Amino acid sequence: MTDVLIVGSGPTGLTLACDLALRGVSVRVLEARRAPHRESRGKGLTPTSLKVFARLGVAQELSAIGAREVILRKYFDGDHVKDTPTAAGLLIGQWQVEEVLRARLAALGVRVEYEAQVTAITQDGTGVTARLADGRAVRAGYAAGCDGGRSAVRKLLGIPFEGRTDETETMVLGDVRAPGLSRAFWHQWFTSEGGGILLCPMPGTDTFQLQASPELTEGGEARPPSLGGFQRLFDRHARMPGIRLADPTWLSSWRVNVRIAARMREGRVLLAGDAAHVHPIAGGLGMNTGIQDAVALGRTLAAALPGPAADGLLDAYEAERLPAAAHVLVDTVARYERVVAAVRQPGRGTEAGLG
Repeated sequence: MTDVLIVGSGPTGLTLACDLALRGVSVRVLEARRAPHRESRGKGLTPTSLKVFARLGVAQELSAIGAREVILRKYFDGDHVKDTPTAAGLLIGQWQVEEVLRARLAALGVRVEYEAQVTAITQDGTGVTARLADGRAVRAGYAAGCDGGRSAVRKLLGIPFEGRTDETETMVLGDVRAPGLSRAFWHQWFTSEGGGILLCPMPGTDTFQLQASPELTEGGEARPPSLGGFQRLFDRHARMPGIRLADPTWLSSWRVNVRIAARMREGRVLLAGDAAHVHPIAGGLGMNTGIQDAVALGRTLAAALPGPAADGLLDAYEAERLPAAAHVLVDTVARYERVVAAVRQPGRGTEAGLG
């Protein structure tokens, strides 16, 4: 029987899997997707996360891909106002982080199992059984739900996801090419009429991550993201008629969610990362908080596996990480509010959420 079953192969699940494998713990990683994605998503690693990855043996490889310094180029009503250098960690696409972690995990003898959607979870005094959509059953001593904000594991366990979703605070995102636009800057356009668009050059690619306030219908509802919509938003805010956006490889919408799981443990099943908490993106703490969850959970599970004091150890994980997550929710809400206020002033931008 496998020691630990990990559901989800994002940064949290892969960090946990690498950590446990290095400790000699047997793991399986299940992923509902058919294949790895190539979406920039969470795009920054903090120095604390890089220390974790140094211990896992991948920090140098990640650093070779990412960028340590980013220059924020601010525009207001189409005019270039200010350049602000930042160096808070490592700019890198989430898919690149996952790719490096998957390779490290494979070198440790574990490969992600795709098209493995968990549809039921049962547990007893000796382990956990996960039922999959294709009819298979997977047995393990413990299980970790690392399957994101819409976590199937959390829902199957019946754990409430407490908090709020603000349907009016929305954003459209995507990965696009922008031929002719300088890749030396993270471009941030804001306007006195409100709204804006940001294009961040993703290292190791020819794409930019786009973030923008959405187009609205006549009824005031946000339109779904599209290349045509991205171009109209760019034309409205950037006012650079020579630039045509192209080749979208990711289109998404985002809403302000501030939610936390009522508990991070149900018997032998534990939650980590976005499965346990989601919050505003200001400060780039989402992926990094999940990585810290994974470190704490790896330490906990490795200690609990021998047996006698397992319950106390598992409770200690929740006692450590649930307050930490609650603090991040409060912190990121404050950061987000600072950013929203800052962008109304010429020369201010996302750096307002860093401190």
